[in-house]
Formats: sequence, structure tokens, C-alpha cells
Amino acid sequence: MPTNSIKLLFLGLFLALSFNGFSIENKSIEGEEEELNITEMILHHVVDNHSFHILDWNGHPVSVPLPVILLTDNGLVTFMSSEFHHDEEAKVVVEKKGQRFTYYHGKVYYANETADASGKYVTLDEEEHPVNGRMLDFSITKNVFSMFLSMIALMLIFIGSARAYRRSEDNVPRGIARFTEPLIMFVKNDIAIPTIGEKKHGKFLPYLLTIFFFIWINNIFGLIPFFPFSANLSGNIAFTFSLATLTFIITQINGNKEYWKHIFWMPGVPVPIKIFLAPIELIGLFTKPVSLFIRLFANITAGHIVILALISLIFFFKNMYGDVAGYAVAPVSIAFVVFISLIEILVVAIQAYIFTILSALYFGMATADHDDH
Repeated sequence: MPTNSIKLLFLGLFLALSFNGFSIENKSIEGEEEELNITEMILHHVVDNHSFHILDWNGHPVSVPLPVILLTDNGLVTFMSSEFHHDEEAKVVVEKKGQRFTYYHGKVYYANETADASGKYVTLDEEEHPVNGRMLDFSITKNVFSMFLSMIALMLIFIGSARAYRRSEDNVPRGIARFTEPLIMFVKNDIAIPTIGEKKHGKFLPYLLTIFFFIWINNIFGLIPFFPFSANLSGNIAFTFSLATLTFIITQINGNKEYWKHIFWMPGVPVPIKIFLAPIELIGLFTKPVSLFIRLFANITAGHIVILALISLIFFFKNMYGDVAGYAVAPVSIAFVVFISLIEILVVAIQAYIFTILSALYFGMATADHDDH
């Protein structure tokens, strides 16, 4: 598809900039030159965070803080992320219960007593990874907040739909039910029944409906660029991994005798081939969920990166070739951003559909009887 080609093109551009350590010089308000690292800027917007950044006002960030909940060596420590203050050396440090904490690249670490030569309160290894000890972090981050928000939205939508049906004497959908009924029937009639079967689809339908709406709503929230939305939940590999793991567990629990026979002792083929196919089929058990969570993660993340890379082109041309070049590129860049954003509206629904139909397909394969082949 042309859309996928465009995504791959700009994803390749982003990776090329990353490998080359791309950065440009940006003039600050005081007229001094400061380095603007586009790669770091893009990664900052697609990774999780402990606060919602709203805007910058007079050179200072304006953010909505979120709770930081840490299980440390000295017990439970809780505070708002706004308590991360800037000390005289302009580095983030918080002291609680005789412990010092620092914030580095979206994560909380135990802070060193003093900063190093570069002003960091963490010690980095040769690969620039912090070696400071970490505590169990149960913080409400942007992604966690967005997940709770989507859960509330789901409950409101479906409780409202159920009430609308109960109030209807002729079982005609009214209100929010007019929106949800076609989608529910789509998942049932076009996903669950064709892949699992008329007799067995009812057992898996609640899960399929849940993941379809859950992924779709979270993807939509990720496209809205202002608080309380904008979190890149489906672009978090831990989130997609968890969903794929649920699909994997449900598949294996419901696997019947025919399913396991096709994995460990393929019927209808010579014994040497059975021995050869068994490890391949066993590996296939794990490659299916891996492809499931990587597909969702990569597509959603790529869409965000493409949009940010397109916006960054304005500043790239402005700083490299002057203000005129930046103004000249801006309309083209914005037009492409609008185009990609419209495509993303379709992509977020398509990715929810793909995850759901593949899950249903795995369920159908695990529960199919011999007569179904």
C-alpha cells in the first residue's frame, strides 16, 4: 500500500537520523545557540512519562503531574511528579525517607550524592545506560492513566448501551446503542463466527469484543494531541506484549486433542517428517504471539514517528538553510501531517481489527474438531 511505503520512508529517515546522531542548532530567546536533537525530541514524545507536558511558557514547561509510587528499601514512597525540582545545578532530584531519587529518560532511579561532570545524578555505563539501582515502580504514568481512562470510557459506553436496550420495549437500539450495536455485530458475525465457528464462538466473544474496543479506543486517544489524551499506549511494547500473552494463554488452555496432535505428531505424514515438523510447530506456538504484539506496536509507533518527523523537517530546513526555507517547507510538511493523520484514523481501527481477527483465528485453530477440517 502507498501509505505503508510512506511510513517506511519516513521511518527510515528517522532511523538514519538516529544512527548519525542528528541534531541542529536552535537559537534560544536570549540569542544563544543551543542544540536541538530531533531524535531525542521524537523519542520524548513516543515514550511513556510521569507527567503530561502541556506547553512551554517563558522557557519553562507547563505540565500536569501524575503520582509517583515507589516500593523502596525503606518502604513505600509516594509523591507527585511535580516534586522533582531543579536544584542549583539544574538537575532533577527528590529526597524522601532519607533516599534520593532522580528522573532520567522517563524512569526513576536512586540518585548519586553528587552530579558527575555532565551534571547527571546517575552513573552511565559504556552504552549510556544507567547502572543505578531501581526500585519497584507502580507509578501512574501517562500510559497507565490513559489505560484507566479508556477503561472508564468502555464502561460508560457499554453500560449506557445495556441501559438503552433495557429501556427499549421493541429491542430497537437507541442512543449510544445505535453506535455500538453495528460494531458488536461486526465482531460477532464477521470475525468470531467465520474463524471460530457458530457453536464455539460465544465462549470467546466477550474477550474479542473487549480487545477490539480496548485497542481501538486507546489508539484514538493516542491521536488526540492534548490532555488528558495523547499517550502512546499501543506504542508501548509492554502493553501489546500483555495483550498478546492473554491471547496466547487462552489459545493454549482451550486447545483440544486435535490441536496438540497437529503440533507434536502431525497426522497423515511419515514418521521422519513428524519428528522434523514437531519442533517447528512448537516454535510456531511462540512466534504467533510475538508477531501479534510486534505488529501492533510497530504500526502505531511508526505513525507517531512519521508525524513528528514531518513536523521536524520545518525546523531542519529553517536552521540549515534559513528562515525562508523553513517557511517554504512548512505548508508542504503540514499538508503531509494532515494527510498522515487522516490515514492514522483508519489505521488505528485496522490495527484493532487485525489483532482481534488474528486472536479469533488462533482460537479457531485451537478448538477445531477433526470434522471441521
